[in-house]
Amino acid sequence: MESLRYLYKIGRGPSSSHTMGPDKAARLFKTMYPGADAFRVDLFGSLSETGKGHKTDEAIRDALQPVPAEVRFAGTPDTPIEHENTMDFYALQNGETIGHARILSVGGGEIEVVGAPQYSNPQIYDENSFAAISTYCAANNLRLSDYVFQKEGADFRAYLHEIWQTMQQSILDGLTTRGVLDGGLGVERKAQLLYQQTHIDESETTKENRLVCAYAFAASEQNAGAGTVVTAPTCGSCAVVPAVLKYMQDKRGFSDDDILRALAVGGLIGNLVKTNASISGAECGCQAEIGTACSMAAAALCELFGMGLGQIEYAAEVAMEHMLGLTCDPVCGLVQIPCIERNAVAAMRAINALSLANFLSNTRRVSFDTVVATMYRTGKDISARYKETSQAGLAAFVK
Repeated sequence: MESLRYLYKIGRGPSSSHTMGPDKAARLFKTMYPGADAFRVDLFGSLSETGKGHKTDEAIRDALQPVPAEVRFAGTPDTPIEHENTMDFYALQNGETIGHARILSVGGGEIEVVGAPQYSNPQIYDENSFAAISTYCAANNLRLSDYVFQKEGADFRAYLHEIWQTMQQSILDGLTTRGVLDGGLGVERKAQLLYQQTHIDESETTKENRLVCAYAFAASEQNAGAGTVVTAPTCGSCAVVPAVLKYMQDKRGFSDDDILRALAVGGLIGNLVKTNASISGAECGCQAEIGTACSMAAAALCELFGMGLGQIEYAAEVAMEHMLGLTCDPVCGLVQIPCIERNAVAAMRAINALSLANFLSNTRRVSFDTVVATMYRTGKDISARYKETSQAGLAAFVK
């Protein structure tokens, strides 16, 4: 598997596959044809159906500046496309086409160029399944976080520190920003309201729900407003991991080093899903994004509380298992409804998974590797109408 540096990435919202990926693709294509005096880009599949709401066209034009670019939402072509997020780039000179490339946005801000030798990110993990990693760690008396730091190298803590600082900043910015999100739905930012709305007789459980949800709303609203966030594993699911980690650090006084260890374990779980299945909502529905984020957060919490390999696997598995079949149906193609609330719900579910792992891990019958394979098969079986095309589900009923 590749480094977690390609999972945790700092970038601009609202979507890693619809904003960060197309931005990266446009910058790459621009370097391929420096003599072009104009560009044309055709968006297919999910990028065509929801690209306007995700600001895909804006991201591409910005990346290709100062050269003018026409971005067209081309629907679904008659011939099969290689991925649900497909882009055709054309370089023009004096009105004539001088170059073309088909580029896929495969999730988490990563891209692939069809028909071209693919640059492969360095593969630094020999083990590609939780079972293999667990066996290695048990044989070498390693915690999962120790395993990650061993593979990633000495400077990885500094990288994770930057990731954690950015995550915290996205929450802080979200808690201190009010107003209505752009896009036409009239969705009002609610993070500050949740954070400040205390009650005299508020129970500890209610307070936990309120604060965790406030943190999740804050980071998710920042993403929806095209702010700076960390993919965890995507922009659309960026708030789950930071929400639970900030809450637990504030409540229990965990050190930043404890948090970095938790991020390492959470990232490892996300990397396994990315390697063996998908983290793309357009490919496998929201189960691939929020489901993965919930698993990452649950595993990170277990590491934070010093739990063992079996408990971490149980928490990650149960978090994903009960997200199976979750559709991606953003209203108007915006990362707002149901995406923002969904981050908060998933954050609370990660804490539930932590609690279950504390008591029931010895009863586990389903492995994490099995639930990841199940998620991928389920995602492939889901109709395209429910995979980030805004053609069904809430997107069809909420106007």
